[in-house]
Amino acid sequence: MYFLVRSFGWLMVTTMIAFVINTYLSLGLGWPVIFSIFQNSNNFNFVQYAQIFVEIFVYCIAILGVFYFAYKFKNISIREDSLYLNRLVNYFIRSCFWAVVLVGLADVIISFLRVEDLLVNIVGKDLATQLGRSKFRGPYVHIPLVLIGFIIGYFIKNIAFTWLAFLVVIAELLIVITRFVFSYEQAFQGDIVRFWYAALFLFASAYTLFEDGHVRVDVLYSKFSLKTKGIVNSYGSILLGMTLCWTILLLGMWEKTNVIVNPILTFESAQSGFGMYTKYWLASFLAVFAISMMIQFTSYLFESFADIRNEKGKRELQENLSH
Repeated sequence: MYFLVRSFGWLMVTTMIAFVINTYLSLGLGWPVIFSIFQNSNNFNFVQYAQIFVEIFVYCIAILGVFYFAYKFKNISIREDSLYLNRLVNYFIRSCFWAVVLVGLADVIISFLRVEDLLVNIVGKDLATQLGRSKFRGPYVHIPLVLIGFIIGYFIKNIAFTWLAFLVVIAELLIVITRFVFSYEQAFQGDIVRFWYAALFLFASAYTLFEDGHVRVDVLYSKFSLKTKGIVNSYGSILLGMTLCWTILLLGMWEKTNVIVNPILTFESAQSGFGMYTKYWLASFLAVFAISMMIQFTSYLFESFADIRNEKGKRELQENLSH
C-alpha cells in the first residue's frame, strides 16, 4: 500500500509536468499532437516523427521514472516526500509572486509613459510603437522579468503574500487619491489592482492548504481520530483536489482555443489601448493555480497517509491559520 500511494502521488505530479511540457511543444511550438499519429501518419516527415517520439518519451520518463525512484528510495519516509513537494511548490509560487510584482510595476510604468506621451522621448519612436503591441511587450518585456522572478525566488526564501496584499491596498489608495484629489484616472490603474489581486487569490491557495488554513464546514471532522482524519484527507485530496486540478488543466490547455492556452498564445490584452497588457497573464494564473495545487494536494495526500500509518514527525499547524 505504501508503494502504491507513493507511486500514485508522484505520478500525478510528473504526468502533470509532462502534460504541460507537451502542451507547450504541440500548441506553442507547433509540434504534431501525439494522437495525430493515428490519423494522418502518412503525411508526416522524419522531423515530425522525431517530434512525436520526443513527446512520447517525455511521458515515458514521467511514468517509468516514478516507479524506479519509488522502488530505489523506498526507505525514505513518505513525510519527507511531502515536505520535499512542499518546498518545490513554495519555490514555484514565491517565484510567481516576484514575477507578477516585476511585470506589474514594469507594465504600469510603460502604460503611464504612453498615456502621457513621454515614451517616445525616452526610448524613441520605433521602440515606443513596438511597446504598444502586446506581442512585443510580452516576449521582450514580460518574459525576461518572469525569468528574473524565478531567479529571485531561488535566493529569497520567504513567501511574501502579505506584501502582495499591501501592494493591492497601495494601488487602490493611489486610485482614490488621484481620482478625488487630482481628478486623474487611467485604465492601467484599475488593471494593476485586478492583476495583483488575482495573483494573490490564486497563488496563495497552495500555501494556505499546507497550513490547513482553508475554511472547513466542520460538523464531524474535529471529533475524528488522527487516523480517520488522515483517511478523509487522503480521499478528499484525490477525489476533490486532484480531480479539480486535472479538470482545469485539461479543459484549459487541451486545444488552442481553450480558455488558458488561447489568451497566452495570442498575448491577449484589454480593449483599452492605454491599459496594461497583462490580460493574458490572468489566464495563466489559472494554470499556476492548478499546477501549484496539484503538487500541494499530492503533498497533503502523503502527509495524510503518514498520519494513517502513524509515522513520526507530524507537523504542528499554525493556530492563526487553521479554521
